[in-house]
Amino acid sequence: MKLADLNPFRHLFGTHPDESRPSPLLLLGEARMLWELSSLPLAMPWLMARVPRGDGHPVLVLPGLLAGDATTVPLRQFLSAKGYDVSGWGRGANLGPREGVLDGMREHLAHLHAKKGRKVSVIGWSLGGVYARELAREAPASVRQVITLGSPIYGDPETSSNAWAVYKVVSGRDGVQARERGEGPPPVPTTSIFTRTDGIVGWGCSIETKGPQTDNIEIVGATHTGLGVHPLVLFAVGDRLAQPEAQWTHFKPRGAERALYPADTPDRPRASRG
Repeated sequence: MKLADLNPFRHLFGTHPDESRPSPLLLLGEARMLWELSSLPLAMPWLMARVPRGDGHPVLVLPGLLAGDATTVPLRQFLSAKGYDVSGWGRGANLGPREGVLDGMREHLAHLHAKKGRKVSVIGWSLGGVYARELAREAPASVRQVITLGSPIYGDPETSSNAWAVYKVVSGRDGVQARERGEGPPPVPTTSIFTRTDGIVGWGCSIETKGPQTDNIEIVGATHTGLGVHPLVLFAVGDRLAQPEAQWTHFKPRGAERALYPADTPDRPRASRG
């Protein structure tokens, strides 16, 4: 029997991508991120032993709405310990795609690519994942792969997110422009890490379109605000980054780790893009 068959959230929340706003109960459940953070030191010996060492290529990590580089420190420290050249976004709090933000990220990506002479893997948490996909869409020659964590990459933000009202206030925008969130995945390997118990973004909005260069990885019972510090997320991110360049494959954990990840995560059919 597979974990997917035992996953209570699969049966509770269904298998078709649900793009509706998370319930107040799920929003209150975000307090569980403190447990996820506290579990990270205990899981670190396992992570260091089981996640392959990287090849030193540059990695850019982008934070979520209202967050800054401080929130991605645990993830960046782990990846640095695994041998990657890791950078934060260096722009303070993420207040949305205000004037200069997108251009600044483009320049940062170009700088990292030129500095190392290698493609950059871009990881984005929540809104940061939306940025990551667009950077890869605009500059695929500079991006090795994209990994998003609970990102609202599809769906109507007004009806699918508990953060939409905050986003409108801090960004000064009433909607999402096409250049800020393009249709479909970027032309590079792309992995979406999601949880059905996300209390901020409707989990179906994070499901990527099915394809040979796209993947969806479910973290059972996690929170949105804890995705960047969840041990199972760090394992999956480390696994994705460790793949040789141009040899990207779908996520298939081996050994005991196979029991930790559902084997049949939902996909967004090509014909029904959000």
